[in-house]
Amino acid sequence: QDAIDRKEKRSETFKTVHGLEAGTSALKTEELGRRAPQWVRDNLVTMCMRCKEPFNAITRRRHHCRACGYVVCARCSDYKAELQYDGNRLNRVCQECYIFLTGHVVPEDREGKHRGILEKGAAEVSGRSLLCSSLQLLDKNGKGGTRGWFVIPQDDPLVLYIYAAPQDVRAHTSIPLLGYQVKDLPQGDSRHLFQLAQSRQVYTFLADTEELKQRWMKAMARSAAGITHLEEEEDE
Repeated sequence: QDAIDRKEKRSETFKTVHGLEAGTSALKTEELGRRAPQWVRDNLVTMCMRCKEPFNAITRRRHHCRACGYVVCARCSDYKAELQYDGNRLNRVCQECYIFLTGHVVPEDREGKHRGILEKGAAEVSGRSLLCSSLQLLDKNGKGGTRGWFVIPQDDPLVLYIYAAPQDVRAHTSIPLLGYQVKDLPQGDSRHLFQLAQSRQVYTFLADTEELKQRWMKAMARSAAGITHLEEEEDE
């Protein structure tokens, strides 16, 4: 009965479609798989229309669900279902359409694969963090890069979480800090630079002030050494 209730609830979601906000027409529930959808244009969305993770050019690319036309990430479209309008051939579809079209229940380990360590709201985590602030993570050339909100949570002190903005509901990536070396870089052009380095993996950060840079270097060095409480640092 629980499975039936969840399936009916998901079916209802197709009657109120995000696509209408983007100026596209939505398929009715009974038309899914029977009629080709009007695809939501790539340039109208910046994040997966299912799991809300932001797209980027390299690690998270855009795909279209062949049943509903939504723009989704690879993980959310990692399903195949027969579509009547395409001669009942298997096509890439999103999880919601897969469940509706096939009647199959997605295993819990797959249904929850988008949850976990990255689903920590920035505001919530920042309120109980060892350190949080705006930083810039530079690219390999050291010229451009990603500016965002960086947090080391109190309850997960060995990991650096990176958010696009302080109010985001999930981090877009994380860096396990254990075992890294923290390196100070000479100040040039009034830029306050430092690095995390381990083997061939190097991250270069730009802080707004020298004082903020020193605070981050101390916090990261503490996490890299596996120190999870201030008392442990004092013992050291």
